[in-house]
Amino acid sequence: MIVSALCFLAGLLVVQQFAVLPGSQWLFMLTTSAVIMACLRYWRWVFFITGLLWAVLFAMSRLAERLPESLEGFDIPVTGIVIDLPEQNERQTRFDFKILKSTVPLPSKLRLSWYFPDQAIKSGQHWSFVVKLKRPHGSLNPGGFDYERWLLIQNIGATGYVRPSPKPKLLNRESAWSSIAVWRQSISDELSDRLSDSASLGLIKALTIGDGSGISPNEWDIFRKTGTTHLVVISGSHVGLIAGLAYFLVFKVWVRFGLIRWAPYKVSAFVAILVGAFYSGLAGFSVPTQRSMVMLSVVMLATILQRNSRPFNVLAVALFAVLVFDPLSVLSAGFWLSFLAVSLIVYVVSGRIGTAGYWVEMIKINWATSIGLAPLLLLFFQQVSLIAPIANFIAVPIISFIAVPFALVGVVLMFVLPLIAAKLFFIVDLSLQGLVTVLSYMAELPFATINHSLPSVWSLIFAIPGILLLLAPRGMPVRWLSVVLFLPLIFTQPEKPVLGSIKMTLLDVGQALSLVVQTQNHWLVYDTGAKFSGESDMGKSILLPFLRQQGAESIDKLIISHGDNDHIGGAVSLMKGLPVQLVLTSAMEQLKDYAPVKCAAGQTWEWDKVNFTLLSPQHAFVSDNNNACVLKIQTEQGIVLLPSDIETSAEAWLIETYGDQLKADVLIAPHHGSKTSSTVDFLRAVQPEMVLISAGYKNQFGHPHQDILSRYKHNHSQWLNTADKGAITLSAKDGRWLVQSLRDTDGKYWNNE
Repeated sequence: MIVSALCFLAGLLVVQQFAVLPGSQWLFMLTTSAVIMACLRYWRWVFFITGLLWAVLFAMSRLAERLPESLEGFDIPVTGIVIDLPEQNERQTRFDFKILKSTVPLPSKLRLSWYFPDQAIKSGQHWSFVVKLKRPHGSLNPGGFDYERWLLIQNIGATGYVRPSPKPKLLNRESAWSSIAVWRQSISDELSDRLSDSASLGLIKALTIGDGSGISPNEWDIFRKTGTTHLVVISGSHVGLIAGLAYFLVFKVWVRFGLIRWAPYKVSAFVAILVGAFYSGLAGFSVPTQRSMVMLSVVMLATILQRNSRPFNVLAVALFAVLVFDPLSVLSAGFWLSFLAVSLIVYVVSGRIGTAGYWVEMIKINWATSIGLAPLLLLFFQQVSLIAPIANFIAVPIISFIAVPFALVGVVLMFVLPLIAAKLFFIVDLSLQGLVTVLSYMAELPFATINHSLPSVWSLIFAIPGILLLLAPRGMPVRWLSVVLFLPLIFTQPEKPVLGSIKMTLLDVGQALSLVVQTQNHWLVYDTGAKFSGESDMGKSILLPFLRQQGAESIDKLIISHGDNDHIGGAVSLMKGLPVQLVLTSAMEQLKDYAPVKCAAGQTWEWDKVNFTLLSPQHAFVSDNNNACVLKIQTEQGIVLLPSDIETSAEAWLIETYGDQLKADVLIAPHHGSKTSSTVDFLRAVQPEMVLISAGYKNQFGHPHQDILSRYKHNHSQWLNTADKGAITLSAKDGRWLVQSLRDTDGKYWNNE
């Protein structure tokens, strides 16, 4: 069963690498091949081909649910129900909406935002809205979060927002017993009322109903640095723990009172399944809890049927069941981390001679999972916590034996015995505050985490036998070779530009600007994208993940061209995340805490035989856009011009001041392709062969304007837009420029649909 499940998994994985799903003729050929292999009894090939077929059919079904392009941007009346806990901040409420009625055919599930709502939005409410929708689309950057993939996994066929006019109407709300989502909403509201003064309210909600929206960014940062994030979301370990406690308690009580009409182990296993399902329901049956329930059910059914199943066979059955139920789970990092963690625990615990005490086993498991998961953590996040074993050794008992059990009992009792529930929540709050305090001190330790560039596939392949050898039982010969097998993972270095060349990446940051320039030994960041409500910004969500993936350890120069939010918004997060040697900007007042240097025409420097020159500003314009820092980069392959958001008057000044010196091979479109920029005279002076545009998908400003695109075409300039192409990379190959977009080189079928 183990090999068969892995073959099925391999088939699913192959499909996830496709840029476009195969057509019907390929499906016919695959089906025919599966039948032939079955007749020949080549069962492993049957499982592999079946995996291919199931993944393709499932993906086709999901993609068919997407909004038709013809309906984008129109006002559409809809009636439906809020189906999950809404996410709220000071500007908007975001929620999932199930369509019950609409004037046109729509996807069954939408992701909507309501800006400045005048009514509280709750799960289970029936609403009548007018919405404006667009197809699933998100920023696509190396190392960044793939929002389109997440929408596909969640089966969300369109995103959009609620129109304020005509006024939305609340029709009714379902009762707390009619839906798990309403049940969770009722618990969330009750917790908010009873624990409004608790510093741990967000954590308690996360541990009981799987709602992590109340956890602050600072707390998430602490958990990430200490490797304890998995403990503050309802994961497989939590479901297994609660089900295990239920099994143990029921078994003891059943035996104690001599109730032998039904076998104690059968009753205990049945109750464990029910308790696990209850806890998973509290978490909204999230994907991790679904996997846990499948694994728990397999183990408990084996107990009830008295089948002596080997642990890895049970794991294989659970793996196969999860993949059949949701083949897209292979796209989630949580899928790989959870199954690998369980596999590592089974590997280091089962089948070993002799038994150790609880604390020794805890240390062994923490060691095994910390070492064994490190390659995957580098692959997914380019970051590993060095203090995770110690942090988990402290946190696991507190979360597992105090916080989670007491909080769950408190949730049950707060509706019937509120005084007892209050005392339980006091204990939970106290334990969590103490834990967060300890973890915060640990997170500030030097070298608490290490960042590393994205490891190569071959280094990961070497790491797998290295892990197995390192965690093998004592007495295994040549265990020291495991260190050698880990070396390629540690010393992986990304390819650097050759002397005299650059690698420039125009990041996909929507209706904003951020680009990164790398020479052989230096890094420059030009603008940092926008900052959103709360503490979310593109420096944290896009720029830092990209730089870590590329192996940047510090930034030599950060240029903030001017003070508009879409250029400066992510600067603070970037400077907190990586050391920055020098900040150049025209927005001195906004960055005064970071010892900036005012950018001015004539400033120049050379890195690795690449020349950088600031062409502007020289004197103050009325518009801040025209006072932006304009940068010219000269390489052996040609010239790149970065004009930020300058408009007509600044363009005219540049033409008058520099004339033919403005000529460049590659131009970053001024002001995102606005009508106020890219004048005919400016394009005639620059004569770019390629124009790269940073603009948002279907943005409200209409950038890039159609007249400007026509102007580029008339000037014989090719153009690419990040809204259509994702991140765009400019590099050198064979002495010439090579321009590549991420959607073209690495886009998958959910990005290119």
